[in-house]
Amino acid sequence: MSESKGLSAHLGGHLRENGMLVALIAIVVFFTVLLRFQPQPINFLNPQNITNVFLQNGHVIILALGMLLVIVSGHIDLSVGSVAAFTGAVAAWLTVGVGLPFWLVIPLTLVVGGLIGALQGYWIAYWRIPSFIVTLAGMMVFRGATLWLLGGQNIGPFPKAFQSLSSGFIPDLTGIGRPHGLTLILVAAAVLAIVWIGLKARRSDAAFGVAPEPMAIFLARNVILAAGIAFVGYQLATFRGLPNVLVVLVLLTVVYAFFTENTVTGRRVYAVGGNEKAARLSGIRTDRLVFLCFVNMGVLAALAGMIVTARLNSATPKAGVGFELDAIASVFIGGASMAGGSGKIVGVVIGALIMGIMNMGMSIQGIGIDYQQMIKGLVLLVAVIFDVYNKSK
Repeated sequence: MSESKGLSAHLGGHLRENGMLVALIAIVVFFTVLLRFQPQPINFLNPQNITNVFLQNGHVIILALGMLLVIVSGHIDLSVGSVAAFTGAVAAWLTVGVGLPFWLVIPLTLVVGGLIGALQGYWIAYWRIPSFIVTLAGMMVFRGATLWLLGGQNIGPFPKAFQSLSSGFIPDLTGIGRPHGLTLILVAAAVLAIVWIGLKARRSDAAFGVAPEPMAIFLARNVILAAGIAFVGYQLATFRGLPNVLVVLVLLTVVYAFFTENTVTGRRVYAVGGNEKAARLSGIRTDRLVFLCFVNMGVLAALAGMIVTARLNSATPKAGVGFELDAIASVFIGGASMAGGSGKIVGVVIGALIMGIMNMGMSIQGIGIDYQQMIKGLVLLVAVIFDVYNKSK
């Protein structure tokens, strides 16, 4: 009886994060079944579709990782779409116009993004100008700067080395061929790492006297994650292996998850969003943390801009439109609070995947972009209502 109560209490206390994982699985199953029973059956989970989910939504996940820190600190950034477009144009100009090699273009563009984030973060952190106003101005300024830099025209194509940033795949160093041997090895290592990290966390909780989550939930979650990663990994191995974008996403997710959950600075960002006045009185330099959150957002926006530019093989004046909305929606759908101070990296990735899989499923189904926008808006509204309801309870 006590175990049953503990199970229900844990589910209630972690309803949002558990619910998002269940929602992701439900959406995948829904489109898989729906498309399987079409007059012309389609395998929704074929290797090419899985690859396209990451190729087409990698920039959203990258932006959402940075947006989480901004929102957790109690702010918002409406300029990331325009900044991504501008930095993508900068990368195109440096590559095609100036003729610099890609290994030099990438760090230079990241520096430009960081400087843009620092410029906006300075006014927000040290002058206390609302982030909504500063980044709204930035959205207009850098949209105009993109048009100016490109002269209203597209710039491209790019060398293969630059294109590989988005469209490339890791080589198979094992020489196995198909299935892609290195992909299978890396996926197996990822599954073992997830299980090991979970077991280590349970031992750590026990050592500090913290009640661990019920074993049934621990086993169910890890079995589902391991099975999902193994399935996706095998499908990718039978196609072309791991996309470069996916490798970048995994590395960023691991780094930011570690930063937010295992570092003093990461915990302080949450403290600033939870109660800035209390954080400042406790000795935390809140202005510097907010400033760094926007610098980080600018760097990630530059990375996302280069990935989109490389995927399109062209820098366009209309690039980045709506990116900020997708990133913000992914953060809130993934469980972050509107008031700041809460949210997890893994939840943000799940939120972005929900958006991306919905986009792909509805597109394959032939649903028009007008209905897609309405459906995504309703999903975001439901997520926010769910957050408010949980807090009221």
